[in-house]
Amino acid sequence: MTTHSPSSPRRRALLAASLLPLLAGTPALASDPWPRRAIKWVVPYLAGTGPDTTARIVAEAVSKELGQPVVIENRGGVGGNLGARQVAKAAPDGYTWIYSGSPMAASMRMYKAPGYDVLKDFRHVIGLTSSDTTVIVHASSDIRTLEQLLTRMRAQPGKIDYASGGIGTPSHLGVEMLLSVAQAEATHVPYKGASEIVNAVMGQQVTFGAPITSVAYANIQAGKLRALAVTGPRRNPKLPGVPTLAELQVPGVELTSWGGVSVPTGTPDAIVARVRSALDAALRQPAVVSALEEQGGQVFVQDSEAFTRAFGKEIAFTETMMKRARLEPM
Repeated sequence: MTTHSPSSPRRRALLAASLLPLLAGTPALASDPWPRRAIKWVVPYLAGTGPDTTARIVAEAVSKELGQPVVIENRGGVGGNLGARQVAKAAPDGYTWIYSGSPMAASMRMYKAPGYDVLKDFRHVIGLTSSDTTVIVHASSDIRTLEQLLTRMRAQPGKIDYASGGIGTPSHLGVEMLLSVAQAEATHVPYKGASEIVNAVMGQQVTFGAPITSVAYANIQAGKLRALAVTGPRRNPKLPGVPTLAELQVPGVELTSWGGVSVPTGTPDAIVARVRSALDAALRQPAVVSALEEQGGQVFVQDSEAFTRAFGKEIAFTETMMKRARLEPM
């Protein structure tokens, strides 16, 4: 009878063979669950804009839900296209998000070569908020009503200028639609975001603008800007005394800006579901909702399917608006 010591080559080989089935299943168990490090949330607009403010409020809450920092990176320019291109090319691992929304959809028609396809290059995770825009002038302006502004533009075609947040943004398309319906003319001066619209009007570099209400709201309340009209289908609860365009006999120009979170196409289903769940939980917190609505916007949660459909609808809407306003792609 032959015996083998525990340290013999044959005994070691048998032991190794018996462990193989167990070792084969360990990598998934050993790997840490997502997320394992900080997440970058690209906001393709300047700091101080509505999307930036929204993202910073939500990021603080969702960081706690995920157990990792969510860091905002502002990448403004070309109506949001620079940031969108960056994220479209990012690794689909859940660590790069974009604050996506209606301007990205509009870019599919406003630009001949935006540098990305909003329906193919992204998975649209969840819609977060919606905001109307507000037609504003400087508080010291002798223009006190929308009708006075329109009358002046009709009397001086092209002499009155307005600021927008860039080609294809709601602040651009909305004003062009207003001008088309009202049969008036004005000169477009594009800036890089809603906060710059506010600064341009406050600095009297332009006569008027139509930024997202959430960006203009604080200065309207402070008496530095005068609100002439809102572009939503109904009056903004934060500005109950400001009429809608429809009330002022300017029909068919209803415009809202909406936004949420998207990730690069190819991001795994499990990660997308985790992101969606964390954001949804953050938006259920009363303090978060209150902070967002205090800015003049509204929490408007859309699931992935509804949010994705919104992009398609906005592309079609932009095409219609461009035809009515006789705008050509840049």
